[in-house]
Amino acid sequence: MAKLYFHYSTMNAGKSTLLLQASYNYRERGMETYLLTAGFDDRDGSARIASRIGIGEGAETFHHDTDLFERVNDRLTKEPVACIFVDEAQFLTPGQVWQLARVVDDLDCPVMCYGLRVDFRGQLFPGSATLLALADEMREVRTICHCGKKATMVARKDASGLVVTQGDQVQIGGNETYISLCRRHWREAVGES
Repeated sequence: MAKLYFHYSTMNAGKSTLLLQASYNYRERGMETYLLTAGFDDRDGSARIASRIGIGEGAETFHHDTDLFERVNDRLTKEPVACIFVDEAQFLTPGQVWQLARVVDDLDCPVMCYGLRVDFRGQLFPGSATLLALADEMREVRTICHCGKKATMVARKDASGLVVTQGDQVQIGGNETYISLCRRHWREAVGES
């Protein structure tokens, strides 16, 4: 029976690496997968899921107006797909998460979503909030703070390396822009007492 999965974490936990590894495992066994990623995140090239450790693979992109149920349904009419993989799932709209739930329920195809849980302000992304509400299974991908404790938060840095607490929820960036921290060190970094 198909399920909707949400693998979540902070930055630099290896979510994309796990996605690519899981997709490879399916393909190694002769089963086709369908990879999707956010269209506006082109740090590693357009239409590509890539990991910091150097592995990557092409993927189709989605935007806020993409109907993911229709996209997946179209794909399934052309060839069998054993699993749908979605990277950068925090950028899904709540409606798109519902569309992916329909893929699971109505098309009986598993969907594995990988993304951030919270933004640099400690707020849930709308896509992540909806995944937390609808996912059949959730798995935390763990990474560590500089102190060695589990990192659950992410802080955003400006060009000079100072932590910022204001700005748009979405700003594409990697290690030069974000740092994963435990809650205590995030509170210290953003000036929360």
